[in-house]
Amino acid sequence: MNDFHASDVNNTLFIVGSDSLPLIPPFTVSPQEAGHTLAKVLRSRMGGPSWQDVRKLIAARRVKVGDSICSDDARRLKENEVVVLLEQPKPLPRVAHPDRLIIRHLDEHLVVVEKPAGVNTVRHPAELEWSEQRRKLDPTLEDLTQWSIAKQLQRSPREIPRLRIVHRLDKETSGLVVFARSALAERELGHQFRKHAVVRRYLAVVPGFLTARTIKSNLVADRGDGRRGSTQLPEVGKEAITHISIEEQLPGYTLLSCRLETGRTHQIRIHLSEAGHPVCGDKVYSKKLGGEVFEDRSNAPRLALHATELGFEHPSNGGNLHWTMPLTGDLQKFVEKLKGNRVSKQ
Repeated sequence: MNDFHASDVNNTLFIVGSDSLPLIPPFTVSPQEAGHTLAKVLRSRMGGPSWQDVRKLIAARRVKVGDSICSDDARRLKENEVVVLLEQPKPLPRVAHPDRLIIRHLDEHLVVVEKPAGVNTVRHPAELEWSEQRRKLDPTLEDLTQWSIAKQLQRSPREIPRLRIVHRLDKETSGLVVFARSALAERELGHQFRKHAVVRRYLAVVPGFLTARTIKSNLVADRGDGRRGSTQLPEVGKEAITHISIEEQLPGYTLLSCRLETGRTHQIRIHLSEAGHPVCGDKVYSKKLGGEVFEDRSNAPRLALHATELGFEHPSNGGNLHWTMPLTGDLQKFVEKLKGNRVSKQ
């Protein structure tokens, strides 16, 4: 691993109020910095404050790596990741508390919960060894669910079976998520997901009018500009199939129902963007392969994507399980606001 020094980077400093630490502009991790810890890179970029001060800054939720707050000072950075130092600590999402988590189903084999937007489903691999105290500074849905179950059963989180991941939602996506609580459930649910036997339906708001259709493509991790997307190359990528129907036509927008036949990473977002109708509030797939950007005038409060329906066979007794979840309050208000445009234009 190559070492690097403060002289290798731009150390323009901005003093913020009474804060003794400098605020540096956002930066992209250089090849020389890649592989080093967040604390080391920040300390170098900031001109050499004490290790303790840098770690306190990170623990205070004042550092973003990519789109997410990073409170792990030992996180190894990757080349081209963007690091942002915030003027003020970013508070935890109001929903990030086990008492506010809604559990729809709980038994010895599985748990189904309503995921709020703004919370990661699972923890970054670099953070898996965090203590429970540290996890509480930046909880995931997995953490919140485990703590909520423990409280409901009046036991310590360490005394109950760990959760097993069988699927996940993006951080800004809300909706229904299932975790396995036994090896049997992990195996059987995994089998159902691989067979595409799990019912998964999403609601999405997109600009313009998109007719009902089925979109099929082969998805790859890099379409040519560092983003996931579809490929035209034969025998390359993984097949992705999304069935789209119209839930409601809004003035200038459409509320879509999207049923997954396959479950690839970012599948709905990619398919809708490539169809010319990116999900409102999507900051990743708003850019076309050639560099042109879809202009988003929707003022969506976040990514307008919600996992509204989930169904599968119980991994132990084979019974049919099924849940639906309406749009969360923020997206419901967003849709109502778009509907209001119809009234104002009459």
